[in-house]
Amino acid sequence: MSFMMAFGWASIMLCLGVLLRAKVSFFQNMLVPASVIAGLLGFAFVNVCQGMGIGFGTDTNMYTTVVNNLFTVSFISISLTDTAEKDSNSFQKIFKGATALGVIWCLLYALTPIVATLVIMAIGNSFQMDAVYGMLIQFAFCQGPGQAAAYGQIFEQYGWADAGMTAITFAALGFVAAFLIGIPMAKAGIKRGLAKHCGQIDGRIKKGYYKKEEQTEYMVKDTTCNSNIETIAFHFALIGGCYVLAVGISKILGMIPGFLGSSMENMMFMNGMYAAYIVKAVMKALKIDFLKENVLQSKITGLASDYLVVCAFMAISVNVIRRWIVPIFVVSIIITVVTFVTSLYFGCRIGGSNDFERTLGLYGTCTGTVPSGISLLRIVDPNFETTTSIELGACNVVMLCSTPVYILILALASGSLSLRNTIIGLCVCIAAYLVILKLTRSWGAKTFKWK
Repeated sequence: MSFMMAFGWASIMLCLGVLLRAKVSFFQNMLVPASVIAGLLGFAFVNVCQGMGIGFGTDTNMYTTVVNNLFTVSFISISLTDTAEKDSNSFQKIFKGATALGVIWCLLYALTPIVATLVIMAIGNSFQMDAVYGMLIQFAFCQGPGQAAAYGQIFEQYGWADAGMTAITFAALGFVAAFLIGIPMAKAGIKRGLAKHCGQIDGRIKKGYYKKEEQTEYMVKDTTCNSNIETIAFHFALIGGCYVLAVGISKILGMIPGFLGSSMENMMFMNGMYAAYIVKAVMKALKIDFLKENVLQSKITGLASDYLVVCAFMAISVNVIRRWIVPIFVVSIIITVVTFVTSLYFGCRIGGSNDFERTLGLYGTCTGTVPSGISLLRIVDPNFETTTSIELGACNVVMLCSTPVYILILALASGSLSLRNTIIGLCVCIAAYLVILKLTRSWGAKTFKWK
């Protein structure tokens, strides 16, 4: 009942978010996604109810659990989706762009926890907030609410109270920063002539829905007979099977000695990805991979992402984070500035005609998720005429270079590494990422300027 009530209230907030996007000009002009509007409404609803002692059938703990599981589902769904073929003529450009975007993301992944930790070290004592909580910021800003909840839960298992709630709060503020800064940035780029493929944003995009006469495309193809099993039921069955397999993988990885084993056991989103690749490989070997429908699979990923954003906001309890609300806001503001400046500095030096689009997409990705970056990109490149959207997708592979960063931070959380040595290790990672940018010629002269 608690889960269904959490689902029900999140659904109501999503419907209200769609309505407000369609009716309120501010949301239309800012192109705020319905999920973010719904999340803000849900956050207010949950905390008002808690403040007034009104029961609503569920609680913030359930929303945290939902976020964790939805993130695993979204990773499984992404991994089950086949990658589209790439234009061979653009391969070199895509490779360079994806490498540069991925390495800059890794740079911020290592830099932001240092900055956040130093800020909390300076002001946190007044609020009884340990500086170690600053090491959660990159999971939130660079990776979004799902990763934030997952890693926050790992921190809590090592004894850091309310780490999950703190990380999710960082993630929610990151989403706000993505659109609050990103949309004016996109409009400024259009005004200055930096976006060459922007075209016009019509009423459909602003309102966020299609009228009956505008609904010209079917969503999916059936791969199974409806009299046997619905196609969507089959795809959810695949996800469910992958989830069970992921649990088994977690148990096996948990046998690795030390903090690494316990950490990897709790990374269900990664184990879900491994499980999905195994299932996809088996289906291909058995020559039944034609039963998977990519469009439907991507729609399931989108569904999980929309609910994930809403539930992330609704998982935040002001009662829990009240004592730390000031340092959380201060850290979020400073990290937003650091992310903006870093994205702008390196983005305009990658080398290419689409460096502005890359910069905008990078900023959105580093304050939310890759879909946040894509959402901002659509403002300046609505028809994806540049290679930026493909680069943002492909850079996920390069992001694996961030592995040393989260290993250092998990070692710190478990007590296996001191804060001082963790910061030194992160500085070494930053130096390595800067060297890679130079070696790949992704850190050169400016290709555009703000006039």
